[in-house]
Amino acid sequence: MVEHDWLIEIAVSVSTVVLMIGIMVGIGTTYGGESGILPPEGARLLVGAIVGFIVLLTGIGIGLAYVMNDPEDDLDGESDDLEAQNAA
Repeated sequence: MVEHDWLIEIAVSVSTVVLMIGIMVGIGTTYGGESGILPPEGARLLVGAIVGFIVLLTGIGIGLAYVMNDPEDDLDGESDDLEAQNAA
């Protein structure tokens, strides 16, 4: 059975990819001519959409890592233990 955390990550990832594809199709249908060539204005929008997608996924990844962090892992306390071991 798939874990709850995996389902959340899959749902968020699939939804953002569908959003990106929708934006790309929207730009293509709005700015693409009948010849299928994208003019410079549409190309700039497409590049902006790709950069926005990268920034969005980075933010979502950081947000998911922060929200889904298990307190039992004690990721924050590991550095203190390592310092104590090195000092001894």
